[in-house]
Amino acid sequence: MKYQAAVLREVGGPLGIETVEVGQLRPHDVLVKVHAAGLCHTDLETIQGSLVYPLPLITGHEGAGVVEAVGSSVSQVAPGDHVVLSWNPSCGHCYYCDRDQPILCEPLKMHQPKGELIDGGRRLKLEGGEDLYHFMMTNCHGEYTVVPEAGAIPVPREMPFAEASLIGCGVMTGVGAALNVARMKVGESAVVIGCGGVGFNAVQGARLARAHPIIAVDINPMKLEQARLFGATHVIDARDEGAAAEIRAITGGRGADVAIEAGGNEACFRLAFEAVRPGGQVVLLGKVNVDREVSFRWGTLMGEKRMIRSSYGNTRPREDFPMLARLFLEGELNLSALVSDRIPLSEINRGFERLEAGEVIRSVVEFD
Repeated sequence: MKYQAAVLREVGGPLGIETVEVGQLRPHDVLVKVHAAGLCHTDLETIQGSLVYPLPLITGHEGAGVVEAVGSSVSQVAPGDHVVLSWNPSCGHCYYCDRDQPILCEPLKMHQPKGELIDGGRRLKLEGGEDLYHFMMTNCHGEYTVVPEAGAIPVPREMPFAEASLIGCGVMTGVGAALNVARMKVGESAVVIGCGGVGFNAVQGARLARAHPIIAVDINPMKLEQARLFGATHVIDARDEGAAAEIRAITGGRGADVAIEAGGNEACFRLAFEAVRPGGQVVLLGKVNVDREVSFRWGTLMGEKRMIRSSYGNTRPREDFPMLARLFLEGELNLSALVSDRIPLSEINRGFERLEAGEVIRSVVEFD
């Protein structure tokens, strides 16, 4: 079969809408008709070249749709199922999976950076036969995609596709940082540094944990106001040199029990350690180029503070994705406010421009 998708051919270049051909499904493959796909900063990093992937490829790793066909050995989904895509389709039996660390799955780490699926193969070509690489084993900025069985997670049919698509990355990463990584307790104080698609969901995760106070920090006044929609009880403008002092003042002079960093720059990393109390936890979600060095004032690392870097909120997709969908359907998780813009595939380049400019939380490509 053939379909239309957004293809990146060169770093820095615009995405082109091209015709893609799907090859024969292998036993553990799932063919998904994509209904919605978010535009995430990780996609933008790949377009700009700070995250290196072989080219050409189809961007997109936040997606939701309906299973169209399955390989001969697939047992966990069937045609007609509504699914959210996971970019962490772990094998379930390697060294790290056996130690309950699926984010470090060895086949995943071996093949994902090469633009391959978890079995080391590729299923897509451009019209005319040119090789095409998979992006984060999801490549969902197209009308269809082929993913491993472990990357297609069933969710209730009542779940709208645009909101469902965001569960697959930004929502899971942020909510999971509070619930799964920090394991926040009722009444603990939280500060979230960086208000975007991930940061807002870290605020929501703290709210779901019944944290108090929940302090949101950013340099954009509009985003600070938006943070209140997701559960922030206090907001602080990080352009104020006294931001760390303000956080301590709100938290009894000690600092927050948990600091979740979601800004992805050195200033945000440093502020997280300044803002957390002695004995507290720092969860770093943001990232810079892997070869870049980051410095800290040594005194901020003292006081028995604990730090963990998390990429995906310690997710167990088959447990967590349906749980997040249920929370949305029950009115406990605000996903609709994350969707700033709904666009056709033809406007995807403009969508990334708006993301880079900080004009949106998430633009979502809709294929219906």
